[in-house]
Amino acid sequence: MTTSASYAPSRESIARAAKEFKLTLDDRQVQQIQQYTKLLGAWNDKVNLTAIRDPLEILYRHFCESMYGSTLLPVENCRLADVGSGGGFPGLPLKIIRPDLQIFLVESNVKKATFLAEVIREIGLSDTRVLVSRFEELGEELAPLDVVCSRALGNFANFLAWAASPQIATKQVLLWLGGRDMDEVRVQPSWTWSEPVSVPKSLQRFLLLGSRVE
Repeated sequence: MTTSASYAPSRESIARAAKEFKLTLDDRQVQQIQQYTKLLGAWNDKVNLTAIRDPLEILYRHFCESMYGSTLLPVENCRLADVGSGGGFPGLPLKIIRPDLQIFLVESNVKKATFLAEVIREIGLSDTRVLVSRFEELGEELAPLDVVCSRALGNFANFLAWAASPQIATKQVLLWLGGRDMDEVRVQPSWTWSEPVSVPKSLQRFLLLGSRVE
């Protein structure tokens, strides 16, 4: 099988996948996805960034699912933190499809943070910072935030308590969840939840948007 280190999805494949997710991409955004995919493949042998190796599956599962979250974000002037960013998902694809966003990528692993910084530099993203830290240790470095998001975080209680705390006080949280996590998240205090949005091309993955109770 061709590895992602040597192969990025074609423009046609990216355009087709975006259409299936009801997303619109211009030529620059398509090129950024291709560059990012090649970097991900080149680094993945050295740093465990994703268990998915097939470039088309990376396109659908990582890029399109992440970018689909842009449909739930504020229209303008949005400061967003991606907690536990790992390989950059969902934060960097959100930045690609919404260049106006101000993005903070929170990642405690130094090697992964180094990868994120290289992607930012190589594909030319502005207003995007990497913070090498555990999220619990951050406060004024991030505030004020409009949205905190996470796609691969399991400790929901601590994460949501931190996001609602006075030092962060984000307005909203956006989570990518499996169906089994939904009940655990929706009983957490300090948040009201919108109806979950099913992720296209998936069986049991959802987007869940929460608003902080004032």
